[in-house]
Amino acid sequence: MSLDIINQRGLVLLGCGKMGSAMLEGWLARGVAPSSVSIIDPYPSARLESLAEQGLQLNAALPDNPAICILAVKPQMMQDALPQISDIARGGTIFLSIAAGTSIGYFESVLGRKAAIVRAMPNTPAAVGRGITAIVGNGAAGADALDLADELLQAVGQTVRLQGEDQMDAVTAVSGSGPAYVFHMIEALAAAGVAEGLPADLAMQLAKATVGGAGALAEEATEMPDALRVNVTSKGGTTAAALDVLMNDATGLAPLMRRAVKAAADRSRELGE
Repeated sequence: MSLDIINQRGLVLLGCGKMGSAMLEGWLARGVAPSSVSIIDPYPSARLESLAEQGLQLNAALPDNPAICILAVKPQMMQDALPQISDIARGGTIFLSIAAGTSIGYFESVLGRKAAIVRAMPNTPAAVGRGITAIVGNGAAGADALDLADELLQAVGQTVRLQGEDQMDAVTAVSGSGPAYVFHMIEALAAAGVAEGLPADLAMQLAKATVGGAGALAEEATEMPDALRVNVTSKGGTTAAALDVLMNDATGLAPLMRRAVKAAADRSRELGE
């Protein structure tokens, strides 16, 4: 199923914050017509108002049977927001949720078990087209529904499909929350540079470029990260000295990361109950 069906039947976006805006720009760049998009947002940006002049439907009557409805409001606002799109649940519309911690079962309780529902977990690098999103559907979401959701989400980065919704808490802990871990690593690396005598702005520039460049290299290289690490580590050298600290079995980065990811996954499970 291609994006042509969006231009034929329409797309509804419930909520257009940072993630919704990033996805919208990706869809428009891929050929979705502004006139095919309906957005409900109580505080529309200047960009949305500009697109409304080009035909985008902003806080207007929704199409009768849109191809897909993306649920992009914050989880705590979902209960109040869903009634605004309840009428279209009677048709063949696919519902794609990017709300963290909100289960497929919750949406089925509101929209009905016959509704095709796809749950997704994107992450913030989607804002620069470098996100990764995991998706999983309910029993009513067939191959066409997953394919359309997949294609829409590829507008802001990579996608992966999960074997079951029970994997979503771990995904949330690894890739959903993961950018914050990396941002903190940049902070910590820059602070360590300052402690060794570098000016703060220079240390931050070095840390940002190093983490960003290493991440890009890890994605593009054919070798796995462990091989890349070995490639830049000379026996008895400076990198080896640092890795002796970071790879300590008891106090190093790996056990710390396991505790951090477990804490995030546990919290995700609590929020979903």
